[in-house]
Amino acid sequence: MKKTRVVMPEQHPSARIKNFDEVNKGYSRQEAVEEASRCLQCLKPKCVEGCPVGIDIPRFVRLVKEEKFSKAIAVIKKANSLPGICGRVCPQENQCERSCILGIKSQPVAIGHLERFAADNEPVIDIPKIKSNKKKVAVIGSGPAGLTCAAELALKGYHISVFEALHNYGGVLAYGIPEFRLPKSIVEKEGGFIKRLGVEIKTNSVIGRLFTVDELLENFDAAFIGTGAGLPHFMRIPGENLVNVYTANEFLTRVNLMKAYKFPEYATPVKRAKKTVVVGGGNVAMDAARTAKRFGSDVTIVYRRSLEEMPARHEEIRHAQEEGIKFMMLTAPATILGKEKVEGIELTQMMLGEIDESGRRSPLPIENSEFSVECDQVIIAIGQGPNPLITQASGLHHDSKGYLQVNGNMQTSNEKVFAGGDIIGKEATVIEAMAHGKKAAKAIDNFLKQRKLIV
Repeated sequence: MKKTRVVMPEQHPSARIKNFDEVNKGYSRQEAVEEASRCLQCLKPKCVEGCPVGIDIPRFVRLVKEEKFSKAIAVIKKANSLPGICGRVCPQENQCERSCILGIKSQPVAIGHLERFAADNEPVIDIPKIKSNKKKVAVIGSGPAGLTCAAELALKGYHISVFEALHNYGGVLAYGIPEFRLPKSIVEKEGGFIKRLGVEIKTNSVIGRLFTVDELLENFDAAFIGTGAGLPHFMRIPGENLVNVYTANEFLTRVNLMKAYKFPEYATPVKRAKKTVVVGGGNVAMDAARTAKRFGSDVTIVYRRSLEEMPARHEEIRHAQEEGIKFMMLTAPATILGKEKVEGIELTQMMLGEIDESGRRSPLPIENSEFSVECDQVIIAIGQGPNPLITQASGLHHDSKGYLQVNGNMQTSNEKVFAGGDIIGKEATVIEAMAHGKKAAKAIDNFLKQRKLIV
């Protein structure tokens, strides 16, 4: 048995920083079969326990090994309706692959790469005939939680209407993740499968403005809220209102959803800066930094803790480093400098103290350590919270930060309303948000089987 995993082919860094094409090229048929052959086919597979949606991983991997690719994707889709997306952006290294027995003495099976291969080689499949149960469910938000909930309920015979505030569906999959990590053609393909199940997706539909949640429930038997956490956090330091200061949400939405990288073909301009400072250490910060690099900028990431404590995926950090992005660790912004536009940023050096509530050592400023660097663009990527519009429009119980409160069945304070994903404050990954959607769909189905139809 081959001990080391088959390496995913990638674009060379010197080439990829000049385009928005996907960095990871995917396995060939031969590479996928070779990697799948490494699986031990454990009698008690720990990898399944590590998968938030419970994919039968040994079975689909065995089918890839046997070159039965259409059967492999069928196994995956029993648990996951968005495999091409998950195979690209989910942190398998902290989930299914982390639990792989092979990883104890060698490298774990590349489960995520194999999932992507199976999805990318999926034949056009017939949609099963679904008998309608004549019940209707509204899904608010078309991100991974909402799309998963919609698909699960559609397969059970529910009429599903998805309400999306933006002009295209996909939520963070569409506006947040760059083309070079997740091509929008994959989002369209897998969203298209869900639409083929009979799910109706209504874009440009802002719940809280168009309808309140209570008004929706006049025409629907139940509702699921999966609106994510799209309200960006700010640093609350001087200079944040200067021209050419972006939040990562705004910057990435302009580039990804509104196609700023194709300007002037698309009429959405974005700053092409000489020097960019990105503040933050998560995947969103990596996405913003790598995007700015592709616009020709000299990019520096500023993070207040050490490199080892960055929450971003190791692969994204490695890709950023390969692309020439600088990392300035144990550093925090103090002031953004400039008169009208950004001219630089003043920074403070930090040291690590005791472990705080996040489970990491807390960053502490070093006295008289301030220094400044020149830049003409700053992108803030320090997290986001729930948009208060949905909580104000729902009257549902929420915590002090605005996150909706749910019970163990994803049910809110209104028995007809369920919620999942970032809107409930779990900082969910794509696959974890999908797990919320699946769990909520099961709970909605059980709830409505005990209820009468809307008259």
